[in-house]
Order: sequence, then structure tokens, then C-alpha cells
Amino acid sequence: MFKGIVVEKDEAGYRATLKDIDNAQLPEGNVTVRVSHSTLNYKDALAITGRGPVVRKFPLVPGIDLVGTVEETSHPDYRVGDSVLLNGWGVGEGHWGGLAQKARLNGEWLVPLPERFTAQQAMAIGTAGYTAMLCVLALERHDVTPDKGEIVVTGAGGGVGSVAVALLSKLGYAVVGVTGRPQERDYIKSLGATDVLERSTFCVPGKPLGRERWAGAVDVVGSYTLANVCATTKYRGVVTACGLAAGMDFPATVAPFILRGVTLVGIDSVMCPRTERLMAWQRLAEDLDITKLGLIANEIGLTDVIPTATKLLDGQVRGRVIVNVDA
Repeated sequence: MFKGIVVEKDEAGYRATLKDIDNAQLPEGNVTVRVSHSTLNYKDALAITGRGPVVRKFPLVPGIDLVGTVEETSHPDYRVGDSVLLNGWGVGEGHWGGLAQKARLNGEWLVPLPERFTAQQAMAIGTAGYTAMLCVLALERHDVTPDKGEIVVTGAGGGVGSVAVALLSKLGYAVVGVTGRPQERDYIKSLGATDVLERSTFCVPGKPLGRERWAGAVDVVGSYTLANVCATTKYRGVVTACGLAAGMDFPATVAPFILRGVTLVGIDSVMCPRTERLMAWQRLAEDLDITKLGLIANEIGLTDVIPTATKLLDGQVRGRVIVNVDA
């Protein structure tokens, strides 16, 4: 038996509970991991609260991230005792995830834990930080270098935004954060932002084209915010889009793309090929100032996950949430 968060839906309704789980209930997979830490992300909070259609089968253990030690394996790349981590691949949506003390998975979904990181540090980064690194890599591929100008990061007080600010500033970019929480201004600046702007100027309908300012962008918000970022991006600038916190709509015009040659790059972290994942984690190990992780993340136990999920969706959580599954 092991402990985990289980999401169920039946005649009694939709609910998430912390309960004891029998080993026999673990899904199919060729690697069993003794999980040490997971995380609580926006998608996990939607799954736990039922506010979004994230869970595709019931019952299900949520949790799109995990780190731990291989306990059993028939996969050729892994041995018992190996330290591994996982982000995405539909885990926590259609396959049992990381918010439990054990997980059984497809070994192709796993990545070796980089030697530079402890388990806690890897989860302080998690899917959010790995997604932020994918955005940085996309900016680099499109030749957005620090000398080109400012990079705007929306949702800068959240998980993806926090790591993106820390990464970009460490790499020499001038980073401007955008947040709807003015009280987080000092926090975002401590991560390396040169300035912090209020979200209200971005989240309302704007002009098809505004004053050119951004050489690049990392957007986690979508909707009007993404449209306004594109409208104020410089000629040949690049916008990476990786989130939809404000909605899936994109109320924009083609003007930024055909008059200024702006490039909009979609970032998918869930099904991203393993080679790109390995590159992202390698670069995180090289380029992320790990001293910033203490500012970005806080740790909770499994017993705190369900109430914290509601706070996260209500915008009351800063940065990253690490879950110690044994606490």
C-alpha cells in the first residue's frame, strides 16, 4: 500500500481525496518509480478541483511531474536505483501521475535526473521550468539575442514566468515582467527583471499594432494579453506562447505578422520529443541560477495538496509548489 491523491467521478460526484492505494491498482508500464517529490501545477489544480476537463479517465492520480528512484524495471535504459524525473506525456491526465508515493510508467517518458540537481530542485523547476527553457530555446533558434532588446514575460509571478525571468536574466537579456499582483513586484525583480508592468494594460482589447517594444516574449496567458504582446513586438521579433491562463481565444489581427514579420511560436511541453527534453534539462543544469530556486519554490506535503489547488487557481500562490509525497 502507498498514499496518493485520487480523483474520482461517479454517482456521488467529482472529488479528490488522499487515500491508501494498493500496489495492484498501479497502471501498466515497464518502470515502477518510488516517488520522492512531485509538484502542483495549474493543470493539476484543474484536475483536483474539477474546474477544467483535464482528467480523461477515472479513477486517476493527478500530477504531471515527478522525481524518484527506479524500484522495478524491464526497460533497457534504466536500472533499479536510478534517479529519474518525468514531465508531461499525458501523465496526470490519462495515465496515473506523480501525486502519490509510487508510479508505474513507460520508460520512454523518463529523463535521467541531472547530477547538478537534487530531487527538490528538479521539482522546483518541474514542467513549468522545463517549459520556460523550451521558450528560451525557441527564442535562441530564431536569433533573438540579448542585444536585440527587451523580452517581456507575462504571468511573471507564476511558475513558468518565474523560471523564465530567472533564466533570461542569467543569460543577459533585459527582462520585463507582467503580473496582475502588484505585491509581487519586488519578488519578480529579485529574479532578475529590470521592470515590472501591471497586467491591466495588457488584458483589455488593444490596437492591431502598437508601439514597437519587445524583441521577444514568453506568454503564459493567451487571449488579449497575447494579442497585445504580438501587437507591440518589434519588427522580426518572436513571441513564444505556452499557456492559456486567460483563455484559449486569440483576439488579434494578422497585422503584426504580415507588416512587422513577427513570429508566433507555439510551445508544447506535454508531447515534446525526448531529444528536446534532454536538451532542455541539460541547458537548465547549465544556465539556471539554482540559488534563485529558493525564491521561486515552496514545499508542501500530500495533505496540503487539495486546499492549495484551490488557492493556486484563485491566484494566491507565487512561483512553484513542490510536493513532498512522504510529508
